[in-house]
Amino acid sequence: MRTPEDILKTHWGYSAFRPGQKESIISILDGKDTLTLLPTGGGKSICYQIPALMGDGMTLVISPLIALMKDQVDQLRKRNIRAEAIHAGMSYTQIDRILDNAVYGGLKVLFVSPERLKSDLAEARIKQMPIDLIAVDEAHCISQWGYDFRPAYLEIAQIREWVPDPPVLALTATAIPEVVRDIQEKLLFPRPNVIQTSFRRENLSFFVEDRPDKEQAMCNWLSGLEGSAIVYVRSRKRTQDYAVFLEERGISAAAFHAGMDAPVRFSLQEAWQQGKFRVMVATNAFGMGIDKADVRMVLHMDLPDSLEAYYQEAGRAGRDGLPAKAVLLAGPRDLEKLNRQFQDRFPPLQEIRQVYRALGSYYQLAYGSGELASFDFDLLDFSSRYQLVPVRTLSALRILEESGWLSLTESVFSPATLWLKSSPQDLYQYQLKNKKIDLLIKSVQRLYQGLYQYPVAIQISQIMVATGMSEKTILQLITFLSQSGIVDFRPLKDKPQLTFILARQDPDHLIFDHALLDFRKERQSDRIEAMTTYLEGGQCRQAEILHYFGEKDEATCGQCDLCLARQGAEIQRPADEQVRRKLEQLFHQQEEWPPADILRSFQPEQHQQVKRLLQHWCDEGMIRENYGKLIKDR
Repeated sequence: MRTPEDILKTHWGYSAFRPGQKESIISILDGKDTLTLLPTGGGKSICYQIPALMGDGMTLVISPLIALMKDQVDQLRKRNIRAEAIHAGMSYTQIDRILDNAVYGGLKVLFVSPERLKSDLAEARIKQMPIDLIAVDEAHCISQWGYDFRPAYLEIAQIREWVPDPPVLALTATAIPEVVRDIQEKLLFPRPNVIQTSFRRENLSFFVEDRPDKEQAMCNWLSGLEGSAIVYVRSRKRTQDYAVFLEERGISAAAFHAGMDAPVRFSLQEAWQQGKFRVMVATNAFGMGIDKADVRMVLHMDLPDSLEAYYQEAGRAGRDGLPAKAVLLAGPRDLEKLNRQFQDRFPPLQEIRQVYRALGSYYQLAYGSGELASFDFDLLDFSSRYQLVPVRTLSALRILEESGWLSLTESVFSPATLWLKSSPQDLYQYQLKNKKIDLLIKSVQRLYQGLYQYPVAIQISQIMVATGMSEKTILQLITFLSQSGIVDFRPLKDKPQLTFILARQDPDHLIFDHALLDFRKERQSDRIEAMTTYLEGGQCRQAEILHYFGEKDEATCGQCDLCLARQGAEIQRPADEQVRRKLEQLFHQQEEWPPADILRSFQPEQHQQVKRLLQHWCDEGMIRENYGKLIKDR
């Protein structure tokens, strides 16, 4: 029988496991329910993928992140491992086919979003599946103590009634002690079993800097940086603004956010992975599933609303184990902004009911209908149509989600699909009557295989080349055939998906758990307090994070801004080093300089940096001012 090491070497090319992986795999192979906590980049997916290949059956993975599911499916298929995913936005036909494959077709890994577990179809098929392991990714979502609580996760435990024998593997990167206990209780672990590596990242240095000129500070940190970087911002517009700002200063950068078309996002991500530009300026829609080794810096321009979110995003730096930096540009003004956002995050119930009522009108849903129905969702269009404030509307939707009424996912990219439902004979009759339909059908049959068996992904651009028809004409013909029941056509999707978990209700009759809402509000207040404590500083940034996650290790890291300040050392930024060398050269050439002449030797965008270093040299007694000149002390 093959060992875990054999499979790791064969399919992934690695000769050794990372800390915590082997222990988790052995625990699962021994049939034990296991909670595994590994940091971002710690390789959590290996912990269920290798047991999946060692068993005769299949592994069921529950995950809330569609982009991550799709990425995992693609990665497994590249390794010739059969995998599929079921999530919001898919048609009944697609779901039915995948579930059939899971029961009869020899799938090794099936990914399912938690909302899809509520359907009778899923229950009936899961009971028939040869499941060896149930893996719960992002397991912190099951806990009301967690920063990303999702009620649909509470339904996961019912799978244990459907298939009582397989062990459960829960996985997460961030969990405070209360969440660790909660996960095991909610998933019905018979006894506690936690495999956890330290949250400490020895190779990651944490820095906090409060600067009024954030753009210049960003440029200073990134200039001269070897390797790549991620800059996180909250606003889609500012991803574009900051990317242009960096490009104008010679730092190759691009913007990324969920509002971009999927092909654009994919090409940007691929270009960044291949090193075609260095800095990705992005909202937090970017990063899940990214395994780029040479990320030397993750820089936040805005203050995250929890240490969990910050640590997960910052942890995308230094995944290769080499030194990397996590930089947070924030101060008291950002804390004030965060507290204002806290108020917007919990709108009154009357406003929440108003948003829910507008949703029913937006989608033309009758009362009592729409259960588990998914729709494309455009927040700005919806808010504009009903004169709602987008930020508060999103908060209302999140509360409706936490209360179990609906689910809102990230953007879903699903290619257009075509399925020839009628018999070849019936289709032939349509072809005889219409030359354009004849050309269209013959072309798609040449381009794609399996059209009579199941929905096949198609590209309209390919069909345009093959037929010489315009996109409009092709879509009109396919729509006509679809309306006639001859084909099943699903157009391309590239929007966030809003799913009604329960059928539409009278908004005035919506039931909310007031105790839960109060608890969630209190917990969010606690998170902001923890973020405030981290920002305002103590002995060590990393020690503060470890303390938050319940680790007893009080050792300081020796490399964050607080540790360096206590040691009397100066923070070295890549751009600082360039400016420093040039200043030293100037004072080596002559010992007296008017400040204006010094500034003329540098680019305008470096002037703030030059002034800061000159002030530091004055404070340290390395130079002094005399009659309007700066003089190097001997």
